[in-house]
Amino acid sequence: MHLIDSHAHYDHKRYNADRNALLNSLPSRGVDMIINVGCSLPSSQASVKLAEAYSHVYATVGVHPHEAKTLTDAGLEEIKHLCAHEKVVAVGEIGLDFHYDFSPRDVQRYWFKRQLQLAHEMDMPVAIHSREASQEVFDMISESPVRNGVLHSFSGDAQLAAAYVNLGFHIGISGVVTFDKSGQLQAVVAAIPLEKILLETDAPYLTPAPFRGKRNESQYLTYVAEAIAKTKGIDAESVCRQTNENVVTLFFS
Repeated sequence: MHLIDSHAHYDHKRYNADRNALLNSLPSRGVDMIINVGCSLPSSQASVKLAEAYSHVYATVGVHPHEAKTLTDAGLEEIKHLCAHEKVVAVGEIGLDFHYDFSPRDVQRYWFKRQLQLAHEMDMPVAIHSREASQEVFDMISESPVRNGVLHSFSGDAQLAAAYVNLGFHIGISGVVTFDKSGQLQAVVAAIPLEKILLETDAPYLTPAPFRGKRNESQYLTYVAEAIAKTKGIDAESVCRQTNENVVTLFFS
């Protein structure tokens, strides 16, 4: 199978010991492309450097809600500057996270709105993080002019997924779909068109069964593809082929 990982974090410290060897090995393991996702200004800069170093790596730039408290007007201007890089394909990972509240909620909202505005200004898709803030994230996106992006590691129900698809968004499906208690996510997969699904690892997190608990790597996307194929009643090759086309449609059209 030929795979595209639409959301990974290979700038993470868990890859410090073998990052170069691992990234160089992935094409021979069937991974044709990786979108490395920024979560802060430093990680966005690191993502761009990875994209410059590896032909099969592209980058997104943005500030995660956990890091929203660190963002400034000058930082947002630097994110805007990075958006112009030829290998930057989206603004993200941006959104709201009310589970941990590592940044105050009003600060999260402020910078989420500003980064949505930036994506619109730069005519770029967005990679959205939403945790325990489903309705508010949907409302803020609906009220914005942005109609192109992906809900990263989607955790809502089928009704919400359909609402996002109707807005024009894609749904990111991670290794969670392989877990024993993944009935809601499997229902999402069943309910939405394959043309609106992206495969993702969120590496080093969300490692699929049977490797759950270990560091995630992009070649494990085969397990995500197989789980989607089982739910859809099709073969995994068809899942990979269509979801790869979806990545191209979203990030490169």
